[in-house]
Amino acid sequence: MAPPTGSRRRLPAAAGPRLLLWYRRNGRDLPWRRTDDPYRIWVSEIMLQQTQVGTVIPYYARFLRRFPTLRSLARAALPEVLAAWSGLGYYRRARHLHAAARQVMERLGGAIPCEAAQLRRLPGVGRYTAGALASIAFARPEPALDGNGMRVLSRMLALRGHPESSPNRQVLERAARSLLAAGPPGEVNQALMDLGALVCTPLAPSCARCPAKRGCRARAAGLEAVLPELRRGRAPIELQAAVAVIRRGDACLLVQRADRDLMKGLWEFPGGFLQAGERPAEALARLGRDCLGVALRAGERIAELRQSITYRRVRVGAYAAILSEPLPRRAGRSATKRRWVRPSDLVRLPHGSATRRIFEKLERPSSRSASSPARGRRAGR
Repeated sequence: MAPPTGSRRRLPAAAGPRLLLWYRRNGRDLPWRRTDDPYRIWVSEIMLQQTQVGTVIPYYARFLRRFPTLRSLARAALPEVLAAWSGLGYYRRARHLHAAARQVMERLGGAIPCEAAQLRRLPGVGRYTAGALASIAFARPEPALDGNGMRVLSRMLALRGHPESSPNRQVLERAARSLLAAGPPGEVNQALMDLGALVCTPLAPSCARCPAKRGCRARAAGLEAVLPELRRGRAPIELQAAVAVIRRGDACLLVQRADRDLMKGLWEFPGGFLQAGERPAEALARLGRDCLGVALRAGERIAELRQSITYRRVRVGAYAAILSEPLPRRAGRSATKRRWVRPSDLVRLPHGSATRRIFEKLERPSSRSASSPARGRRAGR
């Protein structure tokens, strides 16, 4: 069905003031809303891409303790930045943020652009992020439509079809711009976000307490449960992985992801995905030869965890393991980088959440006693 036409494209005149009044009474108290520093607002917006607010909050605080200013971030080496980002996922965001910080320092004299069009020239800054930063940090009248905002406006306009389609996107952006006259643009944009997060939710929206209920065409037509009309995402696939915990005293052997990998540069336990019909012990023998040049001998399973990587749902088994023979003293240029890592070292290395969770498991007394002294000695050769 085509987008709404004529007056059906427009929001009621009272929609903006009602939305802003609701936000000032009910908006979420979030740490990045307590600052007017464009750098800190920028960091929050990058972290919030594809990640829930509750997950971001502790990472945001730790990251800013490590890099309190744009200058400190730009001066840092990329591995330091990835280490501070470790566990948050989607590491391309951190790489782009670091590259953009350097670009601002080197080419723009350290001044973050205030206009959305200029912001979009920076790595990792798309339409939404540019609009959010321009409006929240610089009070520019720019729409910032995230998934929450698009859902709210799609329902208010009873907009059929996917909201990201070109004609529908234009309708939504015009509607969002019409709301900006109600007050400070940053507040209005954040009000849309919060209304979608707290009231106009994807499932079972709380229409009775919505400040926009009187002008919501989806509610009037009984369409609030079916709008917006989103395309189905890629069906998740289930995978199984095995990693080897090779110990030398209180240190474990980790390897670094190759440049071609999705999570390049991260340090992790040696291992990978199982092939069809393959047992974990067989997989680790094969994977050890691939990444270390030495087969791995797997023992007991000491941890199992689940993680999601884009559309993949992975069950990871961590197995106590030893090397079938000593590691070569020096790895060739093309060989996987490796190092022995103590738990206290992990904070300085880029790593994923699975690596951290396995280390936490190993720190528990039951896990420390599970590895025999003989196994520890053989693994250290």
